Amino acid sequence: MRPSARIPSILAGLALAVGGAVVAAPSAHADVKACEQYVAKHAPKATDGAGEACYQGYIGNLTSCNASLVAVGASKDVASAACEASR
Repeated sequence: MRPSARIPSILAGLALAVGGAVVAAPSAHADVKACEQYVAKHAPKATDGAGEACYQGYIGNLTSCNASLVAVGASKDVASAACEASR
């Protein structure tokens, strides 16, 4: 193979490798852990029920997430932000 033909081949292989790494990388979304950490930081007294509430937010039930966090002692603002962090 001529050197001039190698360069495009190497660049194509590199592009495929980098593209595959991007596709294989996990999505950059928040999750239950991010929600629980937010609650722990902003409403430490509400951490007992945060796990289940945050899971509700993670699966898309923000109403239940908010209500559950408020019920265990988080303010409405903290509950709303935490539930959004779980999405």
